[in-house]
Amino acid sequence: MTSPVIVLVEDDPALRSLTARTLQENGYVVRPCATAPEMWRAMETGQVDLVLLDIMLPGTSGIDLCRALRRESDVPIIFISAKGSETDRVIGLELGADDYLPKPFGTRELIARVRAVLRRGSAEDRRTERDQGIVEFDGFTLSLPRRELLSPSGGTIDLTGAEFDLLVALVDNAQRIIARERLIELSRTRMGDSSDRSVDVLVSRLRRKLSSSGKEAPIITVRGVGYMLNAAVTRS
Repeated sequence: MTSPVIVLVEDDPALRSLTARTLQENGYVVRPCATAPEMWRAMETGQVDLVLLDIMLPGTSGIDLCRALRRESDVPIIFISAKGSETDRVIGLELGADDYLPKPFGTRELIARVRAVLRRGSAEDRRTERDQGIVEFDGFTLSLPRRELLSPSGGTIDLTGAEFDLLVALVDNAQRIIARERLIELSRTRMGDSSDRSVDVLVSRLRRKLSSSGKEAPIITVRGVGYMLNAAVTRS
């Protein structure tokens, strides 16, 4: 097996060097970058399994880079930033990031979060056989092998990896209330602990994309408990 490749985008030389060394010591291949142009060159070098992206960068910000990445790729993204408020975490997740790591962070937390995000991708690979088939609900068509969602009109609805996993978890438990903690576990997505708004943001993002088709999204919030997909599901 080849080692996972991580593109590290951090303009602080000392932190970039320390983070890269920590990742390398834990078996990862690292392509360190300080600016947006360097990141794009690193992305073009070959396969990339994860992007560690600082928000405060000279020139093009990490937020703008995240938007640009999400327009063309579903590569996992972990934001790293000195801004650690709840608002900043929510913004990062709204943009399509898979996790948010506030500075200063310890090496153990860094590696744990990287492993958690990469583990989700590995789990997706291992479950390929189980996830063959087409799922239909409320007019939507979900292709599990292609990881694709079609609207009732037949248009493609772009989902990030985390959003797709969340939808699969809801579909697998259709018309049953799922607690927030259990939803995080089922979707295999690192979203922080269940006391913060991470899972709520991801559900809100998914609900908005489903509603973009002109129909009300069939995801119900059960206050104080969790969420439920309120639709009949058929599989073929």
